[in-house]
Amino acid sequence: MVRLRPLLTLALLVLGLQPALAGAVDVIVNRDVQLPQISENTLRAIYTLRQTRWPDGQPIHVFVLADDDPLHAEFAKSLLGMYPYQLRQIWDQLTFSGMGQAPEQLSSQREMLRRVAATPGAIGYAAAPIGNEHVRLLPVR
Repeated sequence: MVRLRPLLTLALLVLGLQPALAGAVDVIVNRDVQLPQISENTLRAIYTLRQTRWPDGQPIHVFVLADDDPLHAEFAKSLLGMYPYQLRQIWDQLTFSGMGQAPEQLSSQREMLRRVAATPGAIGYAAAPIGNEHVRLLPVR
């Protein structure tokens, strides 16, 4: 795997994509979300579906990439302090018990940016730099 990492990074750069393995993942929200920042604990509560509304009462719409997407793995590990399989276990348990519904899984970062921009109350993540004025960065403190 050690030898594949430089090759994967190079391939992503050639394709014009920011490699998630570089370590910079930003939390993005729809422009109507009025929080100035978010704590790691609150972010974890949102992505483990324990917090389903913003402080103003608006429903939170959570978007994720596929479990095996490198950006999803980087997000889960660096910002949530979890592995993707741990998130999946939580989501599956809530879904199967009828207590919740897993976040909506999107196929690409481009779709993530588009859907977060178009969905009130939405939260997601993207590789930095974002360069999209239709979403807002939400600093994690």
